[in-house]
Amino acid sequence: MSYNLFSSFEISASGLSAQRLRMDVISNNIANVNTTRGINGQPFQRQRVVFQPRNVEQQFLLPYSKPEAGMQPGEGVRVVKVTADTSPAKMVFDPGHPDADASGYVAMPNVNIVNEMVDLLSASRAYEANVTAINAAKSMATKALDIASV
Repeated sequence: MSYNLFSSFEISASGLSAQRLRMDVISNNIANVNTTRGINGQPFQRQRVVFQPRNVEQQFLLPYSKPEAGMQPGEGVRVVKVTADTSPAKMVFDPGHPDADASGYVAMPNVNIVNEMVDLLSASRAYEANVTAINAAKSMATKALDIASV
């Protein structure tokens, strides 16, 4: 990939779309926190989004590491898949619930509201960071055009 004026827009746009999907999945998890019986008759399973760099050979560097010879800057991120969290369902004693077993326990979804809210906050901040990066690139491009027109 050659890097030009629009590369930063493309990179940030990939982050925007990936984080937007992540927020949608988190919202779905929160909406189904009490869904004890889905289409398959089982409680809802928490979903999570898996990201991958757009350039598979390129690995993201830690902020304190030095880039190796020949390494290129990042090219953005893409969503590889949305997977189900395979952690076990929470068993809650509620003998009056229509989905209770013979012992009175109900299998509840493996969704933890606190974790979902933290993930939602993280996705929201990452989204905002990408918007800020796009605005900075737009501002730099505008200033470059102003300089060129003088």
